[in-house]
Amino acid sequence: MYVPLWPGKPFPLGASWDGKGTNFAIFSENATSIELCLFDKQNQETRLTLTEVSNFVWHGYLPGISPGQKYGFRVHGPYEPSQGHRFNPNKLLIDPYAKAIDGDILYGQEIFAYSWDNPEKDLACTLDDDAHLMPKSVVIDESFDWENDKLLNIPNHETIIYEIHPRGFTKLHPDIPENLRGTYAGLAHPTAIAYFQSLGITTVELMPVHHFLRYPGHLVDKELSNYWGYDSINYFAPYCGYSSSGKAGEQVREFKQMVKALHNAGIEVILDVVYNHTGEGNHLGPTLSFKGIDNAAYYRLVEDELRYYMDFTGCGNSLNVRHPQVLKLIMDSLRYWVTEMHVDGFRFDLASALARELYDVDTLAAFFDIVHQDPVISNVKLIAEPWDVGEGGYQVGNFPLLWSEWNGKYRDAVRDFWRGEEETLSEFAYRFTGSSDLYAANGRLPHASINFVTAHDGFTLNDLVSYDEKHNEANGEDNNDGEEYNRSWNSGEEGETDDPDVLNIRNRQRRNFLVTLMLSQGVPMLLGGDEFGRTQNGNNNAYCQDNQISWLDWNLQVENSDLLDFTRQLIYFRCQHPVFHRRKWFQGRAIHGSDVNDIGWYNPDGGEMTEEQWNIDFAKAVGIFLNGEEIPASGERGERIIDDSFMIFFNAHYELIEFTIPPKFKDINWVVIVDTSKSRFVENGKQYKAEVPIPVMERSIVVLRRL
Repeated sequence: MYVPLWPGKPFPLGASWDGKGTNFAIFSENATSIELCLFDKQNQETRLTLTEVSNFVWHGYLPGISPGQKYGFRVHGPYEPSQGHRFNPNKLLIDPYAKAIDGDILYGQEIFAYSWDNPEKDLACTLDDDAHLMPKSVVIDESFDWENDKLLNIPNHETIIYEIHPRGFTKLHPDIPENLRGTYAGLAHPTAIAYFQSLGITTVELMPVHHFLRYPGHLVDKELSNYWGYDSINYFAPYCGYSSSGKAGEQVREFKQMVKALHNAGIEVILDVVYNHTGEGNHLGPTLSFKGIDNAAYYRLVEDELRYYMDFTGCGNSLNVRHPQVLKLIMDSLRYWVTEMHVDGFRFDLASALARELYDVDTLAAFFDIVHQDPVISNVKLIAEPWDVGEGGYQVGNFPLLWSEWNGKYRDAVRDFWRGEEETLSEFAYRFTGSSDLYAANGRLPHASINFVTAHDGFTLNDLVSYDEKHNEANGEDNNDGEEYNRSWNSGEEGETDDPDVLNIRNRQRRNFLVTLMLSQGVPMLLGGDEFGRTQNGNNNAYCQDNQISWLDWNLQVENSDLLDFTRQLIYFRCQHPVFHRRKWFQGRAIHGSDVNDIGWYNPDGGEMTEEQWNIDFAKAVGIFLNGEEIPASGERGERIIDDSFMIFFNAHYELIEFTIPPKFKDINWVVIVDTSKSRFVENGKQYKAEVPIPVMERSIVVLRRL
């Protein structure tokens, strides 16, 4: 067919419909020519050469091209892997700026730029065309009636994050229509929203929704798929497989409707984003988009061996954040998801990889400078996973202002404390009070610490207290994948058991972890399903399990109703008491006319902890006083914040310990609010006076409120 091609404009990148036609623009610094490929309803291809080039942006305008049009690119240039170039026009490429993609990449030899049978492997290109295996980019109509929707801007210190998979959360939910399960619309369904509200969380963190490689070869051979989605191949298009309509381009509208519905319910949406690597893998990986458009620009290559990729992620490649166009891509993507899709923030996977200007991690890298001064991105929630797999990649506590971090040290310390490891008490105290040793020095506040005990990567909370060893046999790697050192304890028996003593310990430990998490200073993150005992049967790396292993089993709501009710009341309790989510650090300073501090640390006998006692190897118990009358930050209107005062007794020992109220509180009565040895949230339990010993069961917590 004849299609007139006008010069068009180099900005914006991608496909932009203006009501009369569509402008196409794509960056490539090293290409020799680029063809725009249009596909009709019968999937017949028409190729048009883009003749206009401005600052390495190839562009053209097509009148009459409207939303729903499917397209791709073929990029010509040298195929010289030894020089970093992997151009092959036989490969149809996904537009890096496509707002929608109409399906999954199908696996086959054709999506590789070289022949598997060639003894030179990737050094020689193949002429095989792969258009029949590649999904097409789609022109969309970006208009949407948001009805005055805007970012919620829930204060950081009031935030409670709930991490879920966008498919797995609703896939088995009996009260959500079957055609909506596992979709964006499923998350927007009143049943899902009512559950979020009943739980009390403020913010949903979605595992990756950027369009990703679902069927990598090593999983196809095992009849498995990439469930987690940490292999992005586009940073603008929401993954089409989570759309309920199945129509090309409709996933964008459905995602927006989901965000709008959640915002109407007062719930924020944070995206887990993967800008550190793509699904194209290493030198033997497929050619899907960036690799064929301009490999040398988009990827970090080994300087003296340009055939190979720098790999700080363990996934085969690393995006070249030193290149201005790659930085622009990332920033354009982030702004798009905030301004056009209305998301409230981001969690950056393996964020240390983004800080590698040369080889070493540099937290003053250009990416962070740009984020800091960007008027859009600097005003949303920014959370770093503060490590990668490269040398020096573990950077917990080292990210700059504006950033919060997944606090891996919190996870490790809390797990070690409750499984009874020695020399953990001092570390536990730092983590419980917000980790000022990690975040205070550079001006950050307690909300810089995203506290978590479990996350998608690793054991669920139930499995953390049920397994000493990982059980990943279902992944087809002979149980060799996944983390070996989990800081878990099976409570006396591995896996499922009917032993009532073991089950009692497990139930108590689950409550211990939840109470510790929700009463710690900082921002708590709860893994979806932990509130009702979700299990993955000991699999701590379920990245490829798009099945019942990973999907939330909603029948557990009934089976573990006590745990669910306990968690709901615990979250409500945290929200009601600002002493557990202070904006500012504890100072330990005295109230005028009294020797009572804003926080105090006590032995079980009521005496104040000494420096020597903090370092006793076998110390497993501590009492903490939190003074609700000494909260330094004021309220939203400048009012003084006054709360109840609390005493918390932690006993990680394997025997009951009797605690005594410190003598300075001898004239005060106290009431039990929480006792993790009980299956239900206590609220208003037994009252105690200072002289009466308070029994704290082995491996349990008692929280007292001052009367």
